Amino acid sequence: MTQALFDQHRPTLDRAVTAIRDRGFWSPYPEQPSPKVYGDTAAEDGKRAFAAYLGQEFVLGQPGQTGTAAPERSPFGIALDVRYPVCDPLVLVAAAQAAMPAWRRAGADGRAGVLLEALHRINRRSFEIAHAVSATSGQGFMMAFQAGGPHAQDRALEAVAYAWREMNQIEPVAAWEKPQGRNPPLTMRKHFEIVGRGVALVIGCGTFPTWNTYPGLFAALATGNAVIVKPHPNAILPAAISVRIIREVLAEAGLDPDLCTLCVSEDPAVTQALATHPAVKTIDFTGSNAFGRWLIDNARQAQVYAEMAGVKTPDANAAIDLAEKVVATRGALTLGVYSTDPDYVDAITEASLRAGVSLSINLLGNVYVNQSAGSSDYHGTGANPAANASYTAAAFVASRFRVVQRRYHA
Repeated sequence: MTQALFDQHRPTLDRAVTAIRDRGFWSPYPEQPSPKVYGDTAAEDGKRAFAAYLGQEFVLGQPGQTGTAAPERSPFGIALDVRYPVCDPLVLVAAAQAAMPAWRRAGADGRAGVLLEALHRINRRSFEIAHAVSATSGQGFMMAFQAGGPHAQDRALEAVAYAWREMNQIEPVAAWEKPQGRNPPLTMRKHFEIVGRGVALVIGCGTFPTWNTYPGLFAALATGNAVIVKPHPNAILPAAISVRIIREVLAEAGLDPDLCTLCVSEDPAVTQALATHPAVKTIDFTGSNAFGRWLIDNARQAQVYAEMAGVKTPDANAAIDLAEKVVATRGALTLGVYSTDPDYVDAITEASLRAGVSLSINLLGNVYVNQSAGSSDYHGTGANPAANASYTAAAFVASRFRVVQRRYHA
């Protein structure tokens, strides 16, 4: 079934690979909540689906469940009271490890097919997810729909496209023949297999619970890893819906749904124990500088992809060297400049290159300083303290898998 899903979604994947090469505008997920796009009943269906979660237990069928928890508090005062499964983290890790061999055997194409089908289903439920994002993060509905829905889905697709492209650089089989002069040549058959690094931990944030979660989640799965999603305690529902959809697609494809699980806890010690578990090999984190630094310093067994808080300069008249110093020492995801002086713009452009920060010049209207587009903009550079990775470049996916070879005489 994984091959059938890949064949079904291959045109979208091919177009995504073209988009990340050309860097122009393209999205298969419309950002306008129009009935012409999503259907006449989509808005009401999504609203009802969201309301149906309130006050109920969110069933995921995960192993190691010890109880439930309902920690979310809506900034709007909505009584959420959704009860999520609380599972033993060690059981989730063991289940993730057990699920990975079959996921590896599915291959790059099979994994991409499953994930593209999951994204298709997530997109069709954008209204439902938007209500969940709005109720938990405090965003207005339109922002929650766009950033929490199609824009987040763009970033997920981008991660899958980069991962698939990088893995397809690896030739799976090679016939090797070395001439030996008058003697018969040495001949060998070599196989090169892509293997995920291990269990991935994705730690979500409370402000953009899908936009900041999807890139790491889909990049890790695409490259052959199992993923444990640890959402922010106040923004669980958007992640829980997403995890449930992924688990459903995995199960339908004959794969172990425990490749993607949800870990709900308000105890920082639980997150710290997961982050330092020997089986956890990659960690994606968005949040505070303090915990980001803790992860980098303490989760030594894992590759940490961290996006942390930055400092964009409030005084428009501040000197360029001050802006450069702030970015270089404290970090920033973006730097904005408004000037009619070409020499000043040139000078701050050079400063942005030295400091390693993306620069926005005289942006007005519907394009804002901190807005970035999937398949076109690199979100973060990995070149200053605000983030040590970029959404999305080849480096964001390439270290999530390894190539293991075997060879024998032909």
